[in-house]
Amino acid sequence: MENDQKEIVDLYIPRKCSATNKLISAKDHAAVQINIAEVDQNGVMTGAVKTYALSGFVRSLAESDDSLNRLATEDGFLKGVWDYQK
Repeated sequence: MENDQKEIVDLYIPRKCSATNKLISAKDHAAVQINIAEVDQNGVMTGAVKTYALSGFVRSLAESDDSLNRLATEDGFLKGVWDYQK
């Protein structure tokens, strides 16, 4: 929720799982959030980050590594690491 000055005033803003696109509840203590920094050609950080949130459900299925590889490949951070297997 925003006030008149367009500032966010809510104490809790729910996150969505990047792998399943479902809401991560406040009681999901197994959920993690990973920030990956963007770098230029020289390996210097540009200041921009890409955030991935993984729910405890995905982690309990042991799918977090595969999900993170898939998401990073889709965003262009990895090349040739994740390939869809039929």
